[in-house]
Amino acid sequence: GWFRRLLHKHKPSSVESSLSTSHSTSSSLSSSSVESSSSSPSTSLARSIGRSPVSVLDISASGSPRWTKSYDVCICHSEVDLELVEELVSYLEGQPESFRCFLQLRDATPGNAVMTELCDAVQNSHCWVMLITPGFLQDPWCKYQMHQALAEAPLANGRTIPVVKDVDRKDYPRELRNLYYIYMVLKEKSFKQIRDTVFRYLQELCRSSTSGTE
Repeated sequence: GWFRRLLHKHKPSSVESSLSTSHSTSSSLSSSSVESSSSSPSTSLARSIGRSPVSVLDISASGSPRWTKSYDVCICHSEVDLELVEELVSYLEGQPESFRCFLQLRDATPGNAVMTELCDAVQNSHCWVMLITPGFLQDPWCKYQMHQALAEAPLANGRTIPVVKDVDRKDYPRELRNLYYIYMVLKEKSFKQIRDTVFRYLQELCRSSTSGTE
């Protein structure tokens, strides 16, 4: 009888001790899991995703990589499309970002060789707009400038922007078929697409420069 009473007396204490042990263990595990989650890569990734996008002021700031080149946009076109190109240049330069455009007949230095001017303009521009029209396809200088831009892009991290107008798919240059293009139907809409494409590229340029310095 005394052994049964002794056993009954000590049983609750053993259960309580086991419960308290398990409670302390679970508490330590939960606290450690909270600590590990607070330092997990997913949290830092969420913080990086939540960063505000690059603004116009960041693109136009004095230290922006935009200023590492003389022009934001180089327009490659035929002479028969000059009137349309002048409208495009006027539109881009009139934007709040004041995009700097190279227009050969306006900005080329008198006395310099044509080939030298074309190569310098391609190398000193961030983006190259190719206005693909029937006149462009018949102009050997346009094709030469297109090849220069395609050769420069992988080295200079530039962007080639084909803009197609009045050209059938079968006549579209094979060299550009791996690139998305803008098909010009409504002039105002296409101008805005070109502006947005150039702006996004300059944003990417600023982001990559900022992340590289952090």
